[in-house]
Amino acid sequence: MGLQAGDAFGRYELVSWLGQGGMAETWRAQLVGDAGVTKPVLIKKVLPEYANDEAFISMFISEARISATLSHGNVAQVFDFGRGDGGYFLAMEFVDGQPLHRVLKRAIKSGMGALPVPIAVFIAMEMCRGLHYAHTRTDDRGQPLGIVHRDISPDNVLVSYEGQVKIVDFGIAKAQLLRDLKTEPGVVKGKYLFFSPEQARGEDVDARTDVWSTGVVLYELLCGQLPLDGPPQAVMMRLARGELPPLSESRPDLPEALQRIVLKALHPERSQRFESSHAFAEALAGFLYANHPGVSSQSLAHLLRMLFREDLLSYGRELSIPDSFPEELASWGGQAPALAKKPARPRPLLHTGRIPLSESGLAVAEEEDAPAVVVPTAASKKWMLGLGVAGLATIGASCLWLLTSTEVPPEHPGASRPIERPPAALASRPDEARQPPAVAAPSPQPAPPEAAFSLADYQDRIQERMQQGGLQEAVDLAHQCETRFPRDGECQLLLGALYARLNDSRSSVTHYQRFLEYAPGTHPSRSKVVRILDDAHALSSASGRVVKPETFADMMDAGRTAFRDEKFPEAAAAYRNALAMKPGSLDTKLELGLTLIKLKPGTPADRKQAVKLLEDVTRNLPTNRKAWLGLETAYTLTGNKAKARRAHDRYMLMSPRNMSNPARAREMIKNLGR
Repeated sequence: MGLQAGDAFGRYELVSWLGQGGMAETWRAQLVGDAGVTKPVLIKKVLPEYANDEAFISMFISEARISATLSHGNVAQVFDFGRGDGGYFLAMEFVDGQPLHRVLKRAIKSGMGALPVPIAVFIAMEMCRGLHYAHTRTDDRGQPLGIVHRDISPDNVLVSYEGQVKIVDFGIAKAQLLRDLKTEPGVVKGKYLFFSPEQARGEDVDARTDVWSTGVVLYELLCGQLPLDGPPQAVMMRLARGELPPLSESRPDLPEALQRIVLKALHPERSQRFESSHAFAEALAGFLYANHPGVSSQSLAHLLRMLFREDLLSYGRELSIPDSFPEELASWGGQAPALAKKPARPRPLLHTGRIPLSESGLAVAEEEDAPAVVVPTAASKKWMLGLGVAGLATIGASCLWLLTSTEVPPEHPGASRPIERPPAALASRPDEARQPPAVAAPSPQPAPPEAAFSLADYQDRIQERMQQGGLQEAVDLAHQCETRFPRDGECQLLLGALYARLNDSRSSVTHYQRFLEYAPGTHPSRSKVVRILDDAHALSSASGRVVKPETFADMMDAGRTAFRDEKFPEAAAAYRNALAMKPGSLDTKLELGLTLIKLKPGTPADRKQAVKLLEDVTRNLPTNRKAWLGLETAYTLTGNKAKARRAHDRYMLMSPRNMSNPARAREMIKNLGR
């Protein structure tokens, strides 16, 4: 069974799955220390297909050791490196912001055409500073380490909401690219668009290769498009010959001084480029502060907060933007996007991972034969028809997380782009980030035909309709997705969540069942869907009070009533609904944990969840006797007598001396192995 949110991963606790790239799967996690101290981190775990490649693993280990020594404000730091769950992993710095490719895409989508000139120059300047630090690193004897990133692109640059610019995957790119070159000659999964001419020719590279790639990134930030695009073979041949279109063709309004800087960074002969990233940074700084002396990291922070304001507000985050900033943006020649209004009720952050897609799912897939109609079994029909109000309530409250998972959340984008687009997708997918900039008012681009939509396109459009309040339009799009990809679990997952919002329990359950039929067994959302269906079944068949998830207080009251009446399955369902509304509620975690250990017969998953919930409570409320006693029972049920004994000791330590039943306490200690 794969990793799940809440699992312990060495000394880390996994919080949410963020996605999968070409080399690793990415998790948001936290380092758990003593006395309940935690530190947010990002875990990148090498994919299983890499584990048996001895040459790659050897290179990965060597490069990871080097990258772990880097400590600079413009480099995302690697805190830890090791082996866990059958594969190697990195624990990296948590950056609260967005990857650069999403910043550019959002700017274009907002009608700006490209990033404002001073912001684009500032980002490239900060990138150069981080690169120069790495390029000039030496070992203990003063010998140069010869570090070259080799994979500089907007995917590997993070921008925080505080205006920090950080390069990620330092040292790891070499191992990844060497393996990709070995397994896929001539094509390196889209990286070729940022290759230097010497890389395209297969020659040895040095730090000036990163100067070239940074120049390409700056070109894209200024123009909204890459200097070269197309099939790998054609691009690689043009790169090898140094054939690059003049910058003035894509952005004729750029100052000549800046054009000269970019063209020098992109000179086909590396001897004619900037001799170092430091020299590149100094040239950019000279231009920036001669023309825009007031630009700083705060300017970048304000632009990022403006571009992603709607996303931040939907999660209850409101980061300040000065009233004067739109005027400053206009002075740079940029058009400020309309600011989103603060919603009356922020959308709860219930699920922080994107609905995962395979890499092949991002390209235009071929039509499949229409599947046979899925007919529910007799048993499923029986309880589906009896769901009624209870089933509607359960599914509606339990699956809000599905409706917020169609885009990587702004709370944390991950230290790398979760899912890489293969080269075919770059040419075929209608991606706003690849459209040329509009020097004047941008003309609207015609929408691509539905037959050309990929899964990612449908997810993006469904998310947009949801944000605009068009629930029925979102359902229609999800049905188009189902028609386009009739046996793909992702479309069924979307339909199940959307119908739950429409209070159509039968349709919701049907699509969730189809999701379980079509989705692979390792799908991260599978266990959550199973739990939703189980809870709906329990509520529809339980006698007594029916949970009505109108408010958080109603759910908690329903849970306490059901617990008092020893209707533990109904109580667990109510508390899970309450926890879905307030994921951080320690009271709910405590009550749900105590309920799960009462379930008879309880499943191993129930007991494991009880342990996680009660451990979280004791970390945050270390003096709660009820939580320690429940944790002792949970540990005992899972067979962990050593931890059960320690939990019992903590419970006894906080208990009054005149306990009503000291004989029972002594018996409990004896049974635990003392």
